[in-house]
Formats: sequence, C-alpha cells, structure tokens
Amino acid sequence: MTGATPGFEEFVAARGPRLLRIAWLLTGDAHQAEDLLQTVLAKVWPKWRRIAGGQPEAYIRKALVNTYASWWQRRWRGEVPCGELPDLPASSDAFSDVDLERALGAVVRRLPRRQRAVIVLRYFEDLSVEQTAATLGCQPGTVKSQAAKALRTLRAELGESSMPIRTGADREQY
Repeated sequence: MTGATPGFEEFVAARGPRLLRIAWLLTGDAHQAEDLLQTVLAKVWPKWRRIAGGQPEAYIRKALVNTYASWWQRRWRGEVPCGELPDLPASSDAFSDVDLERALGAVVRRLPRRQRAVIVLRYFEDLSVEQTAATLGCQPGTVKSQAAKALRTLRAELGESSMPIRTGADREQY
C-alpha cells in the first residue's frame, strides 16, 4: 500500500489472521469473511492515526461486529436448502475434534445475529462480559442473557456431553 499510514500495515500483518478468524466466525463463510475484514479495514485506514494510540484491535473488532450486523439486516433471510444435518461423532477417534468443530460451527451459524456475536466474542475471543458489552454497545446483562440463550440452544443441538465450555470456578458466570 503506497503512502500508507505508519503502523497500519504492520498492525494488519500482525493481527490480520486473528481478525479474519473473527470475521469467519461471524459470517461462517471464508469469502464473506475476507470481504467483511477488507471492508472494515478500508473504513478504518483513514482514521488510523486517531485510533492507533488507543486500542485499535478492540475498535476493529467492534467495527467487524457492526458491519456484519448491517450486512445481516440487508441480507435476504428466506429458506436456504441444505443437505442432511451433520451427524454427531459416534466415537472418539482422531477426527472427533474436527467433527465437533464442524457441528459446532454449523449450529453457531444458525444462532440469531446477536447471540452469535456474543458467543464469538465471549467464547472464541475470550472477552469478558464487560468487554463484550462494550463491543456490542449493550448492557452486561444483555450479554449474559444472550449467552445463556445461545448456550442453551448449542447444548440442545449438540448434547451436553460434547460442549467443552468451562463453567464455575474456571469461568465467570456466562
């Protein structure tokens, strides 16, 4: 990028894969994730000097969620034909984690937009309730209730035994 703002290219090179992962978790599609991240980076680049001194990753993470939400609002949400539902792994073979990851990804992509954003930020990005609330621009109670609803759905569809989400002393309440 010729004439780029100092530090922007280095930031994108260093944090780009993680940001792309967030975008993929939100969209569920590699191509849409690339488009989402590219759109957000194009919006952020002119403001880089202002946001670089603060928390640029948090700023971009919030921009990803907001841009994804605006795309979702415009997207047609009619029926989408699909094949059979993914089977849950029958045994714990070498590929069971991959099977669980695919099944989890499919169920997460079917969650409502707000619940999906909460799950991605809380459990995949490991943000606190307060950080998630700040990113989404809502109250911590909303994050907790959306997480509880989403986890209930995930557990119902995947089964309680296949949910590797920590609770209790290992993890703060939703």
